[in-house]
Amino acid sequence: MQLKNDLLIRAAKGEAVERTPVWLMRQAGRILPEYRAVRESLSGFKELVETPELAAEVTIQPVDILDVDAAIIFSDILVVPEAMGCTYEMIEKRGPIFPNTVRNEQDLRKLRVADPHEHLHYVLDAIKITKKALNSRVPLIGFAGAPWTILAYMVEGSGSKTFSHARGMLYTNPKLAHQLLRMITDTTISYLQAQVEAGANLIQVFDSWAGILSPAHYREFALPYISEICNAIRNVPVTVFAKGAFFALEDFSKLNCETIGLDWNMEIDKARQQVGPNKTLQGNMDPCLLYSSFDSIQHETIKMLKEFGPHRHIANLGHGVYPDTDPEKVKCFVQTVKEYGTVVGEAKS
Repeated sequence: MQLKNDLLIRAAKGEAVERTPVWLMRQAGRILPEYRAVRESLSGFKELVETPELAAEVTIQPVDILDVDAAIIFSDILVVPEAMGCTYEMIEKRGPIFPNTVRNEQDLRKLRVADPHEHLHYVLDAIKITKKALNSRVPLIGFAGAPWTILAYMVEGSGSKTFSHARGMLYTNPKLAHQLLRMITDTTISYLQAQVEAGANLIQVFDSWAGILSPAHYREFALPYISEICNAIRNVPVTVFAKGAFFALEDFSKLNCETIGLDWNMEIDKARQQVGPNKTLQGNMDPCLLYSSFDSIQHETIKMLKEFGPHRHIANLGHGVYPDTDPEKVKCFVQTVKEYGTVVGEAKS
């Protein structure tokens, strides 16, 4: 069935659009009281992720409430290590904790390359339920973490300011690091292909901890595996969002993907020069802007839109929306993008 609103897909492909499409990373989540109501009825975050009907419900909430141009399936990048046999716990106000880490060959032997239909079926079921409920109103985005970011959690055992254990492995045991990255990449490729088969209209790869690597290590331990993933995804556009990897923008221009996500530290004009004219850019408003006044949000959003220009741009934040953000401020950001784009389009016609 043809999408009623396909702005995101057309913008990703570089086709003409009437206005800039807009959605937000982490739009399905704690900023919405409706999400909190669902979440508080359950034992925890993981139960929500692993219950397809409820994951679908909270996926659709921001489409209804915030009026964004896309839904992104409610899940987590850490379902991949879990499927591989490296389980995690989500601790409130602390984040993910891995009771068992991967530090040596013996730890590696306990892992498997996961079968998405066996080990991640709940995400695929959530995609199918969401697609049916959306009834082609907007595209549905599927996603996974980039291999380096997943390795960082599996080796470190939690979030970290330095990821010293994970980064240390790249120096002390690069062979083991590549073996683990190989398993993560193989799992991720089959997982994302299954998401597309289940109905995802676009795929995003999140390299959340890209910026903590040196450029040399990023090119050895991260970029080749992201490139493999991009090459393996067919029939839908792919977005790569590597937070902090300003040093790799020129490398990203060579990836077989349609869109490059920018964080708020990246300068738009420089990024456009480095990425080139054949990629769409996504982003890159500072999430903290949404703490400011409505007038300030409107002013800064229009400034951002002018800097990106009307073509090959998907409006978004430069990272996920923060959980204590007022939903009305998010609506202001979304509506400003929509109204500015409409005015610009009418002026041209």
